[in-house]
Amino acid sequence: MLSLALACAAARAATGVALVHGTGDQTDAYDNYWQSAMVEGVRAGLSNPQNLLVVNCDFTQYMWDDRAAGCLASQLTSFIQTNNIDKLIVITHSDGGNVMRWILSNPTYDSRYPNIISHIVKVDALAPSSAGTPLADAVIAGNVFETALGWLLGEQNNAVRQQQVGWMATYNQQNLLGTAGRPALPVPFRDVVGTNVVAAIWSSQAYCGGYADSVGLAITQSWLSSCSDGFIDCTSSSAAGSVWFRDTQQTSGGSVLNHNQSRRACFGLQSILANDIKG
Repeated sequence: MLSLALACAAARAATGVALVHGTGDQTDAYDNYWQSAMVEGVRAGLSNPQNLLVVNCDFTQYMWDDRAAGCLASQLTSFIQTNNIDKLIVITHSDGGNVMRWILSNPTYDSRYPNIISHIVKVDALAPSSAGTPLADAVIAGNVFETALGWLLGEQNNAVRQQQVGWMATYNQQNLLGTAGRPALPVPFRDVVGTNVVAAIWSSQAYCGGYADSVGLAITQSWLSSCSDGFIDCTSSSAAGSVWFRDTQQTSGGSVLNHNQSRRACFGLQSILANDIKG
């Protein structure tokens, strides 16, 4: 009788997925940030396809701002309640990982945070800027590099300021959990690390997600370390939590994922995420 009750309870358990975008003020992240092939590919991993949330918030703000973390907390809370979610998997991209890590690290900051944290089973962080990026420093400095980075980071907004290397080092030591020498996060925070950019006109890899973006990221990669996705150094994207995998370890054909491709249905990424949800 007890085993039957446990089986029934398990059957009623609802798994949900939330897709959390990166820097930018999004009102239609489904189409403009992730695009349908990525979202629907991830959705395929759910037993109930309705249990997927595409978050739309103003992530041009500091991570703790009500328009950033407050908006995210509001949408996650509503999603959990409306869909009766028992187990929540959060998939973040870029600076979205920092906003999510703020919530996980500061449960007393907002009364909604503890309930959200209690429902999360893991965060899959795609190319998180956990230790910032030198490109943010370049934009804020207002040097000649600023114009070239406009398409990637936008204007000198607070989210860009936040992602300066020195600023993130301070946040990691004082406000955030999960980096070296700090307490662990309350849930697994698993990094997907992009290691390179392919932009050669003859390479089919360069065209997934948009050839122009691949070329732009190849240019910005010149200001980063030898291991980067064109926006985030590998040391930054692996700075918090633990590394789930480096791109070539799981992508089809051992392809690399540049920063734009890590939010798109490129080289089987959507299927990797979907299979992880099923597991």
